[in-house]
Amino acid sequence: MKKILALLLCAMMLAGMMTGCGQTQTTTEQTTTEQTEETTTEAETETEAETEEAAFTGKYIADPEYIKERIGSEDVIFIDARGADAAKKGTVQGAIATAWQPLARCAEGESGDEMWGTILPLDQLSEALSSMGITPDKEVILFSDGKDGWGDDGRIAWELIAVGFENVKIADRGFSALEAAGVPTQKGAEEFTPAEVTVSALDETHVINTDALVETYDTVKVVDVRADEEYNGEVLYGEKAGGHLPGAIHIRFTDLFNDDNVLKSNEEITAMFEEAGLTTDDTIVTYCTAGIRSAYMQMVLEMCGFENSLNYDESYYRWCAVQEVE
Repeated sequence: MKKILALLLCAMMLAGMMTGCGQTQTTTEQTTTEQTEETTTEAETETEAETEEAAFTGKYIADPEYIKERIGSEDVIFIDARGADAAKKGTVQGAIATAWQPLARCAEGESGDEMWGTILPLDQLSEALSSMGITPDKEVILFSDGKDGWGDDGRIAWELIAVGFENVKIADRGFSALEAAGVPTQKGAEEFTPAEVTVSALDETHVINTDALVETYDTVKVVDVRADEEYNGEVLYGEKAGGHLPGAIHIRFTDLFNDDNVLKSNEEITAMFEEAGLTTDDTIVTYCTAGIRSAYMQMVLEMCGFENSLNYDESYYRWCAVQEVE
């Protein structure tokens, strides 16, 4: 009888131990799961914060969320700087479309001629802006193709700012990336709504022509923003000669963007400028083939603190026709 009782007691103790082990294991598994979920949530939060911190910011920049908020407002003009043909396949909701050429001296002469491709005389520019209804009393937000294009949005923005438009922005990414970010779109641009526009002064703070560049060449740092093959001497767009301006620093326009066609962060871009030998004390002149990509680069330089920067809008077309190249 004593042996039976002893066996029963052992069995009860063993069952209790097994139950305790089971509860401990369950508790451990629950704790591990909760810790994993917390870690995952923290990681996701940190990733989102890093993404926000990595965004390029500046007084001339509009991100997708800002653009979404402004769509439909009566005091904003969206401009698709890729032009009307590209807009037919898709554009931002409510946008008009124009390339940079109608706002520049391109109708007469040819590339390489003196002042070809530069800002229109102010009376002609007033007429062009009036016909398109691009007025200085409204906010102007431009977009183009980002790294897949020529920086047309930057060129038009640079020009509008130079003639006194005070509220001008460019999207922080190309159209494809805007679309991917959920910005509302439509097929085809809106018709122009003509308005009376008069621009009466040109601020040349960020503008330089060939004669002025020749005179100051030894005191400035010249930045070539073209592609490698252009810098290295290939003639791709009817230039009079291949090569680059003497001693030009090479910083590609496309290097401003990440692979997803969104501008890199201010920190990344500033580091790239500094690694290339630029400082905020320098006078910096940017150029490309016709002053388009270089206008975009000038605006980015300015927003990164390199305020004494100028776009050479006659650019390589003119320089290689009248000056020595390397």
